[in-house]
Amino acid sequence: MGSQIVHFMANSTSDLATQYHPYHPQDSHIPNYAPNSWSVPALLSVFFGVCTTLFSSTYFVANALNPKLRRSDLITIMWFVLSGSIHLFFEGYYALHWSTLGSKQTLIGQMWKEYAFSDSRYLTRNSMVLCLETMTAVCWGPGCLLVAWLIVRDRPERFPVQLVVSVGQLYGDALYYATSIFDEVVTGVRYSRPEAAYYWCYFVLMNSFWLFIPAVLVYQSVTRTAEAVSVARRMEGLKKAI
Repeated sequence: MGSQIVHFMANSTSDLATQYHPYHPQDSHIPNYAPNSWSVPALLSVFFGVCTTLFSSTYFVANALNPKLRRSDLITIMWFVLSGSIHLFFEGYYALHWSTLGSKQTLIGQMWKEYAFSDSRYLTRNSMVLCLETMTAVCWGPGCLLVAWLIVRDRPERFPVQLVVSVGQLYGDALYYATSIFDEVVTGVRYSRPEAAYYWCYFVLMNSFWLFIPAVLVYQSVTRTAEAVSVARRMEGLKKAI
């Protein structure tokens, strides 16, 4: 009898340790959760510092490879390199460690736990988030870097590939927003903590770049492709006339 009581108390203690966390919903199951050891300013400084370094280095490398690049193309290259790197390394890390992310104390793991204050699905083994992030890392990560290379080399394949990648990003981000908003509005489940900074800065603002920028690039790809088809048809008409 005594051993059964000890066993029950041990299991209860383990369950409490597993369940206690600062995320919402508060009853979410996050196995082996461990609080971050890095401070929020330190994590954000590293993240934005790496992004700034990547932006700057991309600017100089792209200019060195093709000094004739237009400013708009250079900015687009910088976007795709940054976006592709985030997809590959940041979201790729999640795809590899999704089942144990709550216990991770690596730099990227702690960044994910900080972001998860705005969306706890990343720590609760959510199947939609896992599939979406895995597809993003596998498909759109390399796809972004391919588009950047095609722009640097001034290849005509740039716009079809840019269209595919941008539509993929746009669709994925819209689905990500939609599933979270649906659960909040329809089922009453909110994945973000109540503090406004987490919802509006992390969830809304940081993800909005992958809505608006791909939308602009989709429009650009469609118009440039339509122009190319129009020119090709006129050339065919001239050849037939001759």
